[in-house]
Amino acid sequence: VFTTLMAATYKATKPAIDASAEAEKLKLVGEVLPATLYDNALLADYVDIAPRAELGLAAQDAPVRLLRARQAGAPAALVFEAVAPDGYGGRIRLILAVGADNRLIGVRVVSHKETPGLGDYIDPKKDRNKAAPWIRQFDANGFEEVPVANWKVKKDGGRFDARAGATISARAVTNATRQALQFAVDHRDKLYALPAQSRLEKEAP
Repeated sequence: VFTTLMAATYKATKPAIDASAEAEKLKLVGEVLPATLYDNALLADYVDIAPRAELGLAAQDAPVRLLRARQAGAPAALVFEAVAPDGYGGRIRLILAVGADNRLIGVRVVSHKETPGLGDYIDPKKDRNKAAPWIRQFDANGFEEVPVANWKVKKDGGRFDARAGATISARAVTNATRQALQFAVDHRDKLYALPAQSRLEKEAP
């Protein structure tokens, strides 16, 4: 009787749980990609990417799920996660949206262990500058606007600002963002063309 009751409860509540999980995923995506830029079922149009160094992943890491946004059937954006492995406090997980024009639409920090009050300004929720959060300087930039050689913090001779005393965090995010953008640009056509719910394997050297 107990097993039957539990099964019935699970069956009754599963749609609500699934809907809640989907809403949370779309909320995270919405941080980097406005809903007005796509009209497809975003969470169903995805490709899994085998772990690769360009995304800051080691061979033992899980695959990355890349979502493909489309507007009236045409490519609109790629949304995926990447990792900055060299943050001051360890790994910094990012989510990025790269438009079909090869420009970053947005990038946000998903999780980090950077020093509170010092390096955690990489997260706009912790950044004291609410009018112009540090991470927004990447928005609308691609390699035409900022050449690859300049995709570094200013302390390293690049284009992007970093806060005094906490350059390591900014450097890690900037470098990881550059590599992730380069990956999206290099594989753009293949990523949009692959069948939905397929997998992009790492090419053999």
